[in-house]
Amino acid sequence: MKNLTCTIKLPINIMRSFTKTSFTILFFVAALSACQSEETKSESSSSKAIDSLHKADITVYKSPTCGCCKEWVTYLEEEGFKVTAIDHDDVNAIKAEYGLPDPKLASCHTAIVDGYIVEGHVPANDIERLLRERPTNIKGLSAPGMPMMSPGMASRTPKDYDVLSFTATGETAVYSHY
Repeated sequence: MKNLTCTIKLPINIMRSFTKTSFTILFFVAALSACQSEETKSESSSSKAIDSLHKADITVYKSPTCGCCKEWVTYLEEEGFKVTAIDHDDVNAIKAEYGLPDPKLASCHTAIVDGYIVEGHVPANDIERLLRERPTNIKGLSAPGMPMMSPGMASRTPKDYDVLSFTATGETAVYSHY
């Protein structure tokens, strides 16, 4: 690694007025300003990413008679998502149309967000993580069945169930454990 030197040409009277301490203080002030500026940029881009997550459109296909589906839609809206709820008499046809690979992953409603399938009572924080990370190796997330302690069911706070990620071929992995 080469040593770099920097030559600054200043009039001799200015050079004399700079003491070693003054120069050190000036250097640290400049360095701190640069750090603060980078931190502000980081916070700004981070908050923009979070805003874009909450502005994601989610389309939920649900039975017109299912109360827990309606509750899950309300929950997502309260979490800041823009939700379009579409009542459909045959939600299984929607699951097939979007390519839910295995009936064991099914639940009472199917949502589509930015090309991903979100099946069942998946918590908002898992959807946010999905949109933030944007994994290319999965097709979506599922909370199979109707977990009792899930948003839209008996609890806004998820408890005692797993959210699974799944691929187009039906391979699954635990995405979140509650």
